[in-house]
Amino acid sequence: MHAQDIFSKYQTTFSFEFFPAKTEASAAALYSTIAELEPYKPSFVSVTYGAGGSTRDLTNDLVVKLKETTSLDPSPHLTCVCHQEDEIHSIIERYAASGVSNILALGGDPPHNLADYDRSQDAFQHAAGLVKFIKKFNETGAHPDPRGFGIGVAAFPEGHPTTPNRLKEMDYLKAKVDAGADYIVTQLFFDNHDFHDFRDRCRLAGIDIPIIAGIMPIVTKKGMDRMADLAAGAHFPAKLLRSLDRAGDESERVERVGIDHATEQCLDLLENKVDGIHFYTLNKSRATREIYANLGMENTEANLK
Repeated sequence: MHAQDIFSKYQTTFSFEFFPAKTEASAAALYSTIAELEPYKPSFVSVTYGAGGSTRDLTNDLVVKLKETTSLDPSPHLTCVCHQEDEIHSIIERYAASGVSNILALGGDPPHNLADYDRSQDAFQHAAGLVKFIKKFNETGAHPDPRGFGIGVAAFPEGHPTTPNRLKEMDYLKAKVDAGADYIVTQLFFDNHDFHDFRDRCRLAGIDIPIIAGIMPIVTKKGMDRMADLAAGAHFPAKLLRSLDRAGDESERVERVGIDHATEQCLDLLENKVDGIHFYTLNKSRATREIYANLGMENTEANLK
């Protein structure tokens, strides 16, 4: 379903993110997670794209498999890094042929082994250029939907780590929207004040497309440290840290604190009429399913394991 139709149909969207598996064991775990979450009928699911396009083929294959073998509506990530126009055209052409409705267009991270990677060699240095390229593809009529792909872009409620000037950062986001983006998905955050303020600043800047809030519940302290690295500077509120300290090293208590905090975030977001909530699942289902149950949403408790 095209993004425009999704946001017309749902007052609030609920969506999940998966990443492609690299081993047989992780693939089995991923497909088990997908089977557990499919009954929740998310508005869409996203599939990540490794740094520098390192999981390009795995991403493409997973997206097509989800499209062909499940009821889920996959929205693949697509990045600028390490790609030329012909490569990007080939990827979106395959997605169009498979009936994929939406793409999340991202700047992307350089390969981990190339810290000094020269992005000037890429076809697009910024996501706005990729958005324009997809919009141009849409105009060719190659997609079965006359509108072509719906296009999502990323945003950072706590600020983009490489753009300390927050005024310029908002200009860059506005450029992506003006290039043709249909919706925004935010990076994870743990303090809703950051999200609400970000949403207000977007509206002041004339950005009026739907903004989906990214939620990643903490399930382990090791995972929390990894989140801080991935988000390049996530803000952990003192209230959350105190609760985690009280949980000590007991894994079940840590997970309960993380799930309860994420539930409180979701309740507040829903109370403040968020356009959507996007769960970063890390290819596991339990935390997401428990949050659904805590929110009193359908088809939850019976599915908990």
